[in-house]
Amino acid sequence: GEGTAMAFNTELVGSTVEMLVLKLLSERRMYGYEIIQVVNDRTDGEFNWKEGTLYPVLHRLEGGGYLATEWQTGDNGKKRKYYQLTAKGTRHAESKVAEWGKFAGSVNAVLFQPAR
Repeated sequence: GEGTAMAFNTELVGSTVEMLVLKLLSERRMYGYEIIQVVNDRTDGEFNWKEGTLYPVLHRLEGGGYLATEWQTGDNGKKRKYYQLTAKGTRHAESKVAEWGKFAGSVNAVLFQPAR
């Protein structure tokens, strides 16, 4: 939406950043700014990620052996660092997404199901 972005609770956002990064990188390898663009695009700007949101998470995931990186020179001659999931990262992504599905389903059951 236009200018209707809600300021989400930092802890709430923080707990999902890693999972969203893993999920996006399970679709294809991307460079950092591309991840930010995709997230902001898919959420219609609601998340409005900045470099400060993303890069600490990328570094932590890389340090944990979940990501492999590769420098590539783009058509414009700029060097970009591409991130892709390792086998360990792929397993981690799947478990994070499954965990979120269960968690979100349970939260929604309390929030949105009629009282019984």
